[in-house]
Amino acid sequence: MNYYLGVDAGGSKTHCLLVNAKGETLGRGASGNGNHQTDPRNAGRNIASACNQALREAGLSVHDITHAFFGLAGADREADYRILRPMIAELNFPDHSIACDTMIAMRAGSEHPYGAVIISGTGFNAAARNRAGEELQYGGFGFLFGDGQGSGRDLANFAFRSAIRAWDRRGKSTLLTDLVLQASGFATVPQMLDAVLDGEYTPPLELAKLMFEAAEQGDEVATSILVEQGVELGNAASALIVRLGMEQEEFNVVLGGSILSKVRTDIMRDAIKRRITLTAPRATITRITMDPVAGAVLSAMDRDGQEISPQVKHHLSQVSFSDLKGEIQ
Repeated sequence: MNYYLGVDAGGSKTHCLLVNAKGETLGRGASGNGNHQTDPRNAGRNIASACNQALREAGLSVHDITHAFFGLAGADREADYRILRPMIAELNFPDHSIACDTMIAMRAGSEHPYGAVIISGTGFNAAARNRAGEELQYGGFGFLFGDGQGSGRDLANFAFRSAIRAWDRRGKSTLLTDLVLQASGFATVPQMLDAVLDGEYTPPLELAKLMFEAAEQGDEVATSILVEQGVELGNAASALIVRLGMEQEEFNVVLGGSILSKVRTDIMRDAIKRRITLTAPRATITRITMDPVAGAVLSAMDRDGQEISPQVKHHLSQVSFSDLKGEIQ
């Protein structure tokens, strides 16, 4: 029997899933921060803890695992892999792979081992893999390094900025003024502005959702920002598609992160689709359909040449970690 192990290691949590060739869950593990950029020693311990929990529950050892696939936050550059390769090698899995966690998010929403992904949550990432297995990624480093401004943090800033600009007449009137005041608890824009300048208030990430609320009500300012940033998100994925020679291929462009997967309005998603269609007319926009750690397991199966059956996908779509608190090291 073949056994596959997948890991999704992020800045706040690490999940591990161990399955058989049918995709049936045999073991799970949960732990804390798995991002080496935050704390490499602690990240290594948390990744090891999550894996050991899953192995114990399954009654297996590392030598029983056909392939282990690690989707790791912060696996961005060769400098990162010089840290990550020995860290993961210490776990002693005989056959394993490492990729950025963005790639397992792509696999969790794609019908194929290849495709593209755009993540917009607190931050932003875009990545793609072609049929030959070549991978490229953009994002996560900020505006100075070429990123657009379509992340949750950026949109929260846009909401606050738009309220300020409408009040001081540098910008157009917008519903965001009242929405931001209501959300922040201030009676007037000057009170809110003074609180920020005096260090008494920081515009929270939750203001990002106000952009979508205003746009749903037809607000011109909010709509134009969402369209502009949606086009830029699509541009990032399109550039990767061109660099990997995927323009004429059929594949999925997977949308993930709270901004793209949970909001109700399609304004930003439609802008992304229009931009990508200009570059790759046969691409299909999809969303992440299962827990990202399931994408790590699918990637492990892909590396082993395992055919992904509907049964496997069904089992993986049922995976949840909501009942696990995890062992934080």
